[in-house]
Amino acid sequence: MLLHAYKLSLIVMAPKPQRIRHLAGATWQSAMKKARTMSTETETESSSMKDAFSKYADYLNNLNDKRERVVKASRDITMNSKKVIFQVHRISKHNKEEVLDKAVKDMAAVTDQYVSRLVKELQGTDFWKLRRAYSPGVQEYVEAATFCNFCKTGTLLTLDEINAAFLPLSDPSVEPLQINILDYILGLADLTGELMRLAIGRISEGELDFAEKICSFVREIYRKLTLIAPEMDDPSDMKQKMETMLQSVMKIENVNGCFLFWTKWITGHY
Repeated sequence: MLLHAYKLSLIVMAPKPQRIRHLAGATWQSAMKKARTMSTETETESSSMKDAFSKYADYLNNLNDKRERVVKASRDITMNSKKVIFQVHRISKHNKEEVLDKAVKDMAAVTDQYVSRLVKELQGTDFWKLRRAYSPGVQEYVEAATFCNFCKTGTLLTLDEINAAFLPLSDPSVEPLQINILDYILGLADLTGELMRLAIGRISEGELDFAEKICSFVREIYRKLTLIAPEMDDPSDMKQKMETMLQSVMKIENVNGCFLFWTKWITGHY
């Protein structure tokens, strides 16, 4: 009896085929719903990542295009600034005013035509990110502007004066492009080489007073930059330029001293 009752209970408790199919169907539907939900979430995440990478790609492409335009503008500034320097080197005691007046006009043209193009590209942006792209042109511009100004007035054109000339080129509603102190100093370091060549030319023409004035000016620039260079974060660029500046001072002094010696020897006043 007991065995019969036990078998009967197993038959009653056993799940019916219809119930098994119902449970299997419910489990399958739940799994499919969960899979569709996960698939939707994955597609959403994938779409979001694609949008983000698309924005990054557009940003980098635009930045590269801007860099190419900035490099082109920097090259134009460099080329035309060199023309101003060549113009100033034509100076002599007979044509000083004429040569310098043209150099001043040429310098203004460089500012209006080429620097203005660079300013329009960089104003209102994080222009420091592209500094390496436009730094060579800016340094050459500083060299030409300070060279022209010294020969015209006998004084040093300051960084504030140069940046003040840049302000009218910018839209007043955005951050203007301003030359940083490093590019200004590097431009001054190159200026001393041009002044050395000018001084030697003036010595050969007998303009010893002008050559002495140039020598004193270069010596003063060198003295002040020796105080600044050790404090710079990356003095590697300045180290070589400082050595070149010292050589320029020594060349002017040596040529001037030799010229005075031969002049006195020839005239019998030695």
